[in-house]
Amino acid sequence: MLSGLNDTAKHHEGPHGEPADPDEKPHSWWKVMCLTGVDYFSTLGYQPGIAALAAGVLSPVATLVLVLVTLLGALPIYRRVAADSPNGEGSIAMLMKLLSFWKGKLFVLVLLGFAATDFIITITLSAADATAHVDENPYLPEALHGHQVIVTLLLVALLGAVFLKGFTEAIGIAVGLVGVYLALNVVVIADGLWEVLTHPHAVTDWTTALTTQHGNPVVVVGIALLVFPKLALGLSGFETGVAVMPHIKGDLQGRIRGAKRLLTTAAVIMSVFLLTSSVVTTVLIPQAEFESGGEANGRALAFLAHQNLGNAFGTVYDLSTIAILWFAGASAMAGLLNLVPRYLPRFGMAPGWARAVRPLVLVFTGTAFLITWIFDADVDAQGGAYATGVLVLITSAAVAVTLSARRRRQKGRTIAFGVIAVLFVYTTIANVVERPDGVKIAACFIAAILVVSFLSRLFRAFDLRVTDISADETALGFLADCRRRQIRLIANEPGRRDSREYSDKIAQILADNDMADDRDVIFVEVTVKDASDFETELRVTGELLHHRYKVMRVTSSSVPSALAALLLWIRDTTGRRPHIYFEWTEGNPVANFVRYLAFGQGEVAPVTREMLRRAEHDRNRRPHVHVG
Repeated sequence: MLSGLNDTAKHHEGPHGEPADPDEKPHSWWKVMCLTGVDYFSTLGYQPGIAALAAGVLSPVATLVLVLVTLLGALPIYRRVAADSPNGEGSIAMLMKLLSFWKGKLFVLVLLGFAATDFIITITLSAADATAHVDENPYLPEALHGHQVIVTLLLVALLGAVFLKGFTEAIGIAVGLVGVYLALNVVVIADGLWEVLTHPHAVTDWTTALTTQHGNPVVVVGIALLVFPKLALGLSGFETGVAVMPHIKGDLQGRIRGAKRLLTTAAVIMSVFLLTSSVVTTVLIPQAEFESGGEANGRALAFLAHQNLGNAFGTVYDLSTIAILWFAGASAMAGLLNLVPRYLPRFGMAPGWARAVRPLVLVFTGTAFLITWIFDADVDAQGGAYATGVLVLITSAAVAVTLSARRRRQKGRTIAFGVIAVLFVYTTIANVVERPDGVKIAACFIAAILVVSFLSRLFRAFDLRVTDISADETALGFLADCRRRQIRLIANEPGRRDSREYSDKIAQILADNDMADDRDVIFVEVTVKDASDFETELRVTGELLHHRYKVMRVTSSSVPSALAALLLWIRDTTGRRPHIYFEWTEGNPVANFVRYLAFGQGEVAPVTREMLRRAEHDRNRRPHVHVG
């Protein structure tokens, strides 16, 4: 269950931990494309019907707008995201760099809430839509109709079981499903285009209806732009495309090139399918069939497969559609499994086991069960939340690449990306206004993430946060000189750093602890850079000040964690148990502990001692802590 766990924060220093070898190997970019494609390409199961309902006879025009936004907007944005964030963090990491301290962490948590909305709803909505295709098949026994929730839960559970088995299995299934599904769609759409070409009256009827209802071309374009937000589900594969980048084979540059090929190939394939499917479904299917209760509602291409190619082929097409819709959640699951361990455990806002894949699979599967039960496996009820999550993430990516281009003084790209960002901001706002339930659902995810994150941070308050320690020659020289006798450290909060500061500190420590002399004394000074960080690396710098005072300086996110990790490192490096001397902190202990939680300093002495106690259970090997 915990295979692959590498919680370095549970160890006192990185090299002494035993990181597990990754269970999974990277894959060719086209195989990873199939994993993201089960989400992206599976929208063909419902996208033509959504476009027909939203735009009516204008569906091909509105779909053309979607394709242009895909190729000229989303694709350039995410190619830039792939180059700037090649380790799978996506646009979230790019935006986090612009904010520091707790503002940056809160911002990431909010975006993770929208990402969770997007990915979890992808799992539940796709499984529910697969169940709808099962229910609509004419060969399904009557006794099996009307059990949407149970069937959807079984599909979600089966998806979770695949990821419990391993990521390689998910890749293999995705490649097979995408290949079969796209081949069947080629047959259905090619047959539909042949019907359109051999029955000119169908095209004439469509163009007549188009010109009758919307005679002015400007009006046609305007209406297409207005209904575009309803078609935004057709953009669902881009964020997962960059989220699974770590699984692409190659070095850093090879991974970036592979991700760009993945994004470009998927976008081009999907654009062709979107346009052609919109044309054949709009021209060949009566508008009434797209309405709720109609045979083409949510399954326009499946309707054509049964009508034009017979129920036998239609059933094969149904099975393929059901399979890819069920497995569409795989790319979402993969995205979550890449995003969550990269942020929450690193922020100290998740339990240590959240670094392992299988426990997270169980958590996400359980959440999907809950969402399915709450929404009664209703596809339409989840559509608003799905679109909201997709659009917020794409908008954040557009803003991120705009700011990135501006920071690099790329004026042309800044303007171009800025225009795209404005377009997605409009689309997001329009979607939220029309379907506010999406924001409400996202708010629930955000609230849950915030509560869990801060509770986890509180419960992990005494974890050691140092992942690695290194020291310069001067610091190592201090330790080498003292190890022959005794290693005594004095915790000092740096002030003016003049000679009097250090002499007064030594005099106070000698008096408080009834020490006879000040030999082998080394001052330790910790500077807190960003207390909102959880894990950190220590770089120990040695200085000889005023020709006599030995000082070791480090920068960390927490004073007690840095001191505890340093003491354990000194013990393991020198073979001697060091002593450290503190002053009691003035003020209310509760207020000082709150200061420690928020700012990394405050009640330093007892917190350092507690971290040492938890990290080293053998009292005879634990460094000595003195407080006066």
